[in-house]
Order: sequence, then C-alpha cells, then structure tokens
Amino acid sequence: MLAILAITGPIFILIAVGFAAVRLRVLATTDMRALGVFVINFALPALLFSAMSAGSVTQTLRLDLLLPYALGSLAVVGLVVALAMTVLRRKLQMAAVLAMGMSVSNSAFIGFPIAQQLSPGTASAALAVYAMVEALIMFPLLMALAELGGGGGRWPVVLRGIVLSLARNPMILAILAGVALSLAGLTLPLPAARAIELLGSTAAPVALFYIGGTLAGLKVKIAAVDIGLIVAGKLLLHPLVVYLAFLALPLDGAGLQTAAVLNACMPMMSIYPILAQKYGQEGLCAAALVATTVTSFFTISAFLWLSGTAG
Repeated sequence: MLAILAITGPIFILIAVGFAAVRLRVLATTDMRALGVFVINFALPALLFSAMSAGSVTQTLRLDLLLPYALGSLAVVGLVVALAMTVLRRKLQMAAVLAMGMSVSNSAFIGFPIAQQLSPGTASAALAVYAMVEALIMFPLLMALAELGGGGGRWPVVLRGIVLSLARNPMILAILAGVALSLAGLTLPLPAARAIELLGSTAAPVALFYIGGTLAGLKVKIAAVDIGLIVAGKLLLHPLVVYLAFLALPLDGAGLQTAAVLNACMPMMSIYPILAQKYGQEGLCAAALVATTVTSFFTISAFLWLSGTAG
C-alpha cells in the first residue's frame, strides 16, 4: 500500500497545492490559463518531440498499442451513445457530451505523470500514441456527433474547424516533427536537444498544478444521476472496455498493455467543461470533472494494487 501511495500521493498532492493556491488567492483563476497554454503549447510538445526523435519510429509509435486502445475508446462511445438514447431517452447531442466525459482520458496532465513514475523509459512514447488517438480520432468524432445532434446544417464549417484545429495542434505537430527527424536519421545539436529536454521535464509538475487550480475555479452545479453515470463510465467502463480490447488484440508486452489500461483509468480531460459549454452543459461537466478527479485517487490506487503494477 505504501508503494501505491508513493505513486498516487505526489500526483494528488500537487493537484491539491494548485487547488489551494487558487482558493487562497495566491494565484487567480485566470493565471491557470497561462499555465495550461505553457503545458499544451511548449512543455508537452517538447516532451513528445524528444520521445519520437530519440528512437526508431516502429519502436516508439506502436500500432499494436494504438489500435486496441482506439478500438476500446470507440466502443465506449458507441455503448454510451446507444444507452443514453435508448434507455435514458437523451438526444444525440447530450449523448455525445456524456460519451465525451467517459471515453477520453486526461493522458497528458495526469496519466503521463503517473506513467513516468512507473515506466520512465516508455511513458513519453506511450503518451504520443494516446495523444494521436485522442486528437485524430476521438475529438473529431465526438465533436461531429454533438454538432449533428444539434442540427443546423453546419457540417462544412464543423469539418473545416476540425481540420484546422488538427493542423494547428502543437502536440500533433511535435509528434510529426519527431517522426520526420527519426526517419531522416538526424539528431539535433546538443544545446538544442538539452533545451528541449529541460522544457519537456516541466510538463508533469506544471500540468498537475494546473489541474488543481482549474478545479478550484470551476462553478459546480449538481445533477447527481448524470454525474454518477459519467464518473462510473470514465473510471470503470472505459478501462474495462479497453482491457477487453487488449484481450481481443493482445499486445507484445504485458507491462505496456497494463499501462494502457491504467491510462484509461484516468479522469477525463480538464477542458471537458469548456467543450461542453457550447451545448449548455458546462455546469454538469464541471461537477463531473471534480467528482471524477477526486474519485480517481481511489480507483487508480485500486488498479495499481490489483494489477501489482506498483510492486
């Protein structure tokens, strides 16, 4: 148990420090945006670039990891949308919002810091796989479903926005640049490589501090049934379905497979309420984000204990 707390404890302590910093007004809620921009636009791209350019593409960008993880996440979307529309009688747009909270993990801000402690040699490369699944598959699909559910005939605008967003995504660009450098057999000059490495090393602690500060600034509205469904879907259904996907498509390497299921155990991405704001569900999603993040301390610790990952 102490070994598990040694892994999860520092993660949630840093989140608590960020939360306290905003609640005690050491920092303003608006300051968190700057930290988020730094992590997304600089620290994480630097980390991903280093990971993708350090070795061969076949060793880092593993399709045998990407495919089952993507299929498991897509299966969750299908299950949630179908159940929400048939059993709960929700419209497609609301079903898509619920699925968004249950099928996309916070791989960068919480998943990576935990993976970095467990397997520092593969954490960055695995993050690149998760980032590609989320940015190239999950986000476009979920946003398209939400727009389709809202009607209005805005498909050309929606598709154009998705393509432009992907083309400007710093993490995707960093992955592609790292892959290009690796394929060309080139290396950066040592000062540049060291600078990128230092920048990437700041990603985990700053991201966790940002999560805490963001949670402190959220305006929560209670909708107990939907919140419970989202929490259970994200922390239980998503890892279970991803696990089943890996049973169907076994990965060569039990450690990496366990790490992928662990990533599915993470709470949803921190921008969940922002994405849902367009559909009038920001209050529900903010409450679900807080509840899921707090509950994940216990579910992640339980997974580490059951899987024996923490030793």
